[in-house]
Amino acid sequence: MDLPPSTSVEATFEIPEGICVLSYSLNVQQIIQSVQDDAAGATAVFIGTTRNSFKGKTVTRLEYQAYSKLAIKTMASIVRDASQAIFRSDHQTKGQNVQPLIRCAVHHRLGTVLVGEPSIVIAVSSPHRKEAFVACEQILEDVKKKAQVWKREFYEGENEDTAEWKENH
Repeated sequence: MDLPPSTSVEATFEIPEGICVLSYSLNVQQIIQSVQDDAAGATAVFIGTTRNSFKGKTVTRLEYQAYSKLAIKTMASIVRDASQAIFRSDHQTKGQNVQPLIRCAVHHRLGTVLVGEPSIVIAVSSPHRKEAFVACEQILEDVKKKAQVWKREFYEGENEDTAEWKENH
């Protein structure tokens, strides 16, 4: 059995706005429960899974690696930024001095992710649905653009040695 690269280690970073995790397994229900709050009227959840095809090719699995020490800090910064952006928007448009996001959780898989398995789970709780949806999407897009996580796609019938690592866009 191959050992994971030393930089792709599990990591957790908890901040006041929520939690960011890099791990070799995801428990979707536990992640959703981690953001629940009696003040939340909404919980938006995004579950990104490995699909079975891409550009006409049959996908057999994905592999994720990360520079965990930096990626976890980047993810935490993304959660902070999303929370502050929603707060500024809410404060300016409604005149309220209330934080509209209650808690965020971002969990990203490392290692092998088979077809149908989740590779990323983002959960956001908020008093109102719009802010939860907006924050969830913003966090997803920013993690894909900025976090130091790479993926390798494996296709049926192709030489596995030629699979290339790609930025997680």
